[in-house]
Amino acid sequence: MSGVTSETCAHTLQFAGRRIVQGNMALTLTFSGTRGGIDTRTKRHRMHSALLISWRRRRIMIDCGADWQNKVVQVNPNAILITHAHADHAGGLKGVASCPVYATKDTWSRIRVGLIPGKEVIRPRVPVDLFGIEFEAFPVEHSMRAPAVGYRITAGHHSVFYMPDVVRIHDQAQALQGLQLYIGDGASITRPILRKRDGKLIGHASIRTQLEWCREEGVRRAIFSHCGSEIVTGNERIVADKIRVLGKQAGVDARIAHDGLRVTL
Repeated sequence: MSGVTSETCAHTLQFAGRRIVQGNMALTLTFSGTRGGIDTRTKRHRMHSALLISWRRRRIMIDCGADWQNKVVQVNPNAILITHAHADHAGGLKGVASCPVYATKDTWSRIRVGLIPGKEVIRPRVPVDLFGIEFEAFPVEHSMRAPAVGYRITAGHHSVFYMPDVVRIHDQAQALQGLQLYIGDGASITRPILRKRDGKLIGHASIRTQLEWCREEGVRRAIFSHCGSEIVTGNERIVADKIRVLGKQAGVDARIAHDGLRVTL
């Protein structure tokens, strides 16, 4: 498996030349996977996108795509949260029996992976405390067939928003206000991937657009996961430079995640 290992996790992201560390309680974010729903994979973007949150010796995983089937035990989370029912986010849940799994009612109604013990329902805009971390699900536009949410994550003084698939955030100001870090959709860099169905937009906002959201709400740091072909197959240095320039234009320190990247807040 080329997910989280002691070697890949050794890379801790630095913003502006320093680790982000505040207070005595560290919140650690590990990008266990960063590949979107595409066929192409590389060493840097091999596993379906998933975020592992570590806080006070507890580990919570967000999303569990098909790549993670029978591999979740290697991450050993205390709980799993799902953003939506697409296979690259929920297709690896089959056989998960060691921890509770949280998703919205809409998402549970669309997941087809057999019996999952420990099913829990999370309601949009109703914060839930899991092991001292507060998760609040914000509805986002992405798919009509698999309604999605992003999670605002609060632990101590730390605040992060994780949203791997998005066209638009409902209640954007409330979702992004006061964030240390925005983690967004890396499907496309400058051109959105959009379709219209029944009068509604579905697909993916560009990184450029999401950086504008960050600028509007005063968010100064962003990392993009759930990477599409433009990032996965592109020249890593050129892509990274392009993202940094777009971020600078919006007043945001912007980076691309890769499998095993670890960020300490």
